[in-house]
Amino acid sequence: MSTPIIELKSVGKSFRSADGSARSILENVDFTLNEGEIVALLGKSGSGKSTMLRIMAGLIAADSGQALYRGLPIYGPANGISMVFQSFALFPWLTVQKNVELGLEAKGLAPDERVQRAEAAIEMIGLSGFEGALPRELSGGMRQRVGIARALVMEPEILLMDEAFSALDVLTGERLREDILELWESGRIPTKAILVVSHNIEEAVMMADRVLVFASDPGRVRDELPVKLSRPREVESSEVRSLIDKVYGLMTAGAMRAGRSTDKGGKMGLGDRLPEVEISRMEGTLEILADEPFRGRADLPKLAEETELSDHELLDVASALTLLGFALLDQGDIILTPLGAQYAQAGNPERKMIFGRQLLENVPLVAYIRHGLAQDPSGDLHEDLFLRLLRFTLNEADTLSVLRVAIEWGRYGDLFEYNFNTGILNMPKDEETSAER
Repeated sequence: MSTPIIELKSVGKSFRSADGSARSILENVDFTLNEGEIVALLGKSGSGKSTMLRIMAGLIAADSGQALYRGLPIYGPANGISMVFQSFALFPWLTVQKNVELGLEAKGLAPDERVQRAEAAIEMIGLSGFEGALPRELSGGMRQRVGIARALVMEPEILLMDEAFSALDVLTGERLREDILELWESGRIPTKAILVVSHNIEEAVMMADRVLVFASDPGRVRDELPVKLSRPREVESSEVRSLIDKVYGLMTAGAMRAGRSTDKGGKMGLGDRLPEVEISRMEGTLEILADEPFRGRADLPKLAEETELSDHELLDVASALTLLGFALLDQGDIILTPLGAQYAQAGNPERKMIFGRQLLENVPLVAYIRHGLAQDPSGDLHEDLFLRLLRFTLNEADTLSVLRVAIEWGRYGDLFEYNFNTGILNMPKDEETSAER
């Protein structure tokens, strides 16, 4: 029987929005990390994955439920848990050696022991000879190796990796991932369990014994897929490709069909997030999907290869296309709707007209902005009005992102104009002229 190391039981976490109201980030999260396993956690940005890791690391406290390490409540940073961050999080004025020694110094180890253990970790992670270098003198991959060495020097039972490879180029990320797996398989590190938060589906399948799919608004574990393949795994093998297809299917299942955009499966609300997707990227994907060899239906992993989009980028594009009624998702496949096919073949004026119409039908925030402008005698409204509205349900970063996307999409659909210097939204000039006549 597997031995639990970390357990989350009905964990909940809320943060205060700018208006002071509570916004639920995690709700009733149940999760167990067992000894001897690597688990990958996938989910949309803002779903609460990083918040969950920080609760497990003892960096923040849960508002409800229990977070347990070896059966005991987690009240603060635990000696047996180390975390690797996406941003490297190195002190730029300290050398590689001193960055790696920091945790040991905080624990009160003698200088000689700190030096010895740090040098061993630096050598193990492949950075011998760079002990005296400053972070600015290292490549991105080398800086992340320092971050990993700093985590491993603490000899943790649990290694938490929060998007640890996403800031790196593909080849560097793959090489670093393989090195971590080699250390794990060889037993050269005392770590007994690893939890990896990622946007990369292939990375999750190549590393993990279990892949979890996180839902959002609020965050919770929605699906789990066991990976019963020995390591090392061959990325082009039929077993790995089949599992990647299954994960794509889980990531898209029931969440983003036409007119539906949330994990709850309901119609989009005024304060829901919008996928951060450029219109050119949507249109390019539609054109590729409509053309050979797909002819209107594509397996998402194959479409990712054809469009050269990352998993995260492609899932955002798929979300936008389904939201606007241009595509449907079915078990990891994306299918053009008749409207999507029409759009792919249309010229620019017709595309703008269709795009604007679909926005009014499917994106409440855009429809609300347009209605407000139409009702206002001046036809001008400041963006602050809509920012205040969004702050009731979103944090500040999501508020700015959602309004930015809504404005970009609405301008393309000729629904309103926007002055970037003043923050003023107004009706299109030709419509204002028509109204005056």
